[in-house]
Amino acid sequence: MRKDYIVAADQSGSGPDPDQNLYLSYGCGAELNYGGYCNPEVDRLIEQQSIEGDLEKRKQLVWKLERILAEDVARPIIFYNRSATCWQPHVNGLTIMVNSVTNGARMEDVWLDK
Repeated sequence: MRKDYIVAADQSGSGPDPDQNLYLSYGCGAELNYGGYCNPEVDRLIEQQSIEGDLEKRKQLVWKLERILAEDVARPIIFYNRSATCWQPHVNGLTIMVNSVTNGARMEDVWLDK
């Protein structure tokens, strides 16, 4: 809050999709942009990757964003959490979400075949 630091680590996560974290942590004027980093090119790329429907193109945009953040020493992302799930063969209707660890958590369509 006071910005009275030399080195700081932000351990907030964003799940498997970096979209939310990019907006909140690196967008000009963003609430969680503690260092006050602002780069109009980064804002443009954040918007562009957010609306990109092609997964491979989107990955390339995010890598470009991360490269710029690292070169600007703008509190770069140093790792992403990885997670996995497993289930028994008699669990049916489970859809593993690709963009969130919480989407689909209600399991409305899941049923047991046992």
